[in-house]
Amino acid sequence: MRLLFLGDLLGRSGRNAVIEALPGLRTRLSLDCVVVNGENAASGFGITSQIADAVFDAGADAITLGNHAFDNREIIGHLSREARIVRPVNLPSGAPGRGSTLIELPDGRRVLVINALGRIFMQPHDDPFAAVERELEACPLGVACDAAIVDFHAEATSEKQAMGYWCDGRASLCVGTHTHIPTADTRILPKGTAYQTDAGMCGDYDSVIGMDKEEPLRRFVTGLPSGRFEPKIGDATISGVFVETDDATGLAVRSEPLRLKGLLSETLPVD
Repeated sequence: MRLLFLGDLLGRSGRNAVIEALPGLRTRLSLDCVVVNGENAASGFGITSQIADAVFDAGADAITLGNHAFDNREIIGHLSREARIVRPVNLPSGAPGRGSTLIELPDGRRVLVINALGRIFMQPHDDPFAAVERELEACPLGVACDAAIVDFHAEATSEKQAMGYWCDGRASLCVGTHTHIPTADTRILPKGTAYQTDAGMCGDYDSVIGMDKEEPLRRFVTGLPSGRFEPKIGDATISGVFVETDDATGLAVRSEPLRLKGLLSETLPVD
């Protein structure tokens, strides 16, 4: 199976770049399943049902979220109706939506998608390791699903690496999101799980993690806020991870970074 995970959509530039490019990428890379993190898609904070529908129409099979999952209140009711949108699994039990979903592809194969929040340097929530463990045990790879993707939305690289090894041998891909900078450690872990500490963002990199530079610079230099953060509107780089799995086991046999357009050096998987 050929999987593509795309990092955080950042505002209009990021989401428009992905919506425009995704149909061609699906064909060019013969993709079976595409998962996109959409938690910054609406002006940098959260997502709306209209944006989610546009991303699905472009070819995404699932959308994961993160710490901004509920920033747009309109999405809350939509989460209970749309099984393809996944909020963090380790939120309180009364939180709307679901923390995992099982996507059935047109050919009948099934892909488990899990979203979890880290706890280091972030608002504390339930234990993400225990929560991910429950989901992987309930839908074991190679038995109840043909592929499994874990999006770990976390700040600390150490916590992300630990989650990668926690999932190793039980997921096709464990990938980090949230910090918006693609890391250079794409690899397959010893037991067969593809891993990258952060997928990076789909957004304008002439920015401070996707935001127009002026306000972040002012805050760093003076310590004083003078306005809200605004997404940088410019040429976006599409950042993500491509994974090919073994049909018998669901584990990764190939994993490569993907960067397309914008300011970063391009890298695109080729056969």
